Amino acid sequence: MRCKEALKNNQLDVRLFIPCFVDQLFPETAFNMIKVLEKLGCTVSYDENQTCCGQPAYNAGFREESKAVCEKFVRENISNSAYLVAPSASCTGFVRNYYPKIFDNSSVHNEVRDLRSRTYEFTEFLVDVLKVEKLGARLAVKATYHDSCAALRECKIKEGPRKLLSNVEGLDLVEMADNETCCGFGGTFAIKYEPISISMADQKVNNALQTGAECIISTDLSCLMHLDGYIRKKGLPLKTMHIADVLASGW
Repeated sequence: MRCKEALKNNQLDVRLFIPCFVDQLFPETAFNMIKVLEKLGCTVSYDENQTCCGQPAYNAGFREESKAVCEKFVRENISNSAYLVAPSASCTGFVRNYYPKIFDNSSVHNEVRDLRSRTYEFTEFLVDVLKVEKLGARLAVKATYHDSCAALRECKIKEGPRKLLSNVEGLDLVEMADNETCCGFGGTFAIKYEPISISMADQKVNNALQTGAECIISTDLSCLMHLDGYIRKKGLPLKTMHIADVLASGW
């Protein structure tokens, strides 16, 4: 409710939720998020003490250790009413779908429900909250879009990113076969089941190549990191881009 009132009054306060691997490996994507959000009139802030949302430990079975990390994340984000926006559907989905279970019937139960209601993946925030589909971006490239499992299944994101990409001047978006199939990353899955993970990346990359695309675009850098590793290893004529980097191009 507080977020809806802020939007109505044009007080668009956004707090960046930058996943740990984005902070360490792809900081330029976070800066491009800021570039886009500020262009759209948002006041953007970032807590330098922010760490992990707790998902890696949770998925690895370390539930109590994960909860301690989750508690830190909750404490840092319940004291304000800003939208929490992330360049990752995976981390967004974890906060939305698992925090209510982790903190069910706890002293912060209501605060977590509020946090869940104002946590958004980047493209979802642009399309569903700000109601923006055209940003004036320009990028001359033939590209295909990869639906990450988290975006598609955890956050129900499908058409929003495509609407944004369809309005990028010069971008020729073509759909690959089996675009809803997993790329094979899956966090620790890629480590525990390396041969299967590599085979899945091979299938995804070959599907992209068959479209004639020069670039794979996605909402999730975890998927793109996995695919880019395979592409580089094989020396293939393909690159990867996060959608925030695409939307910040050409202006």
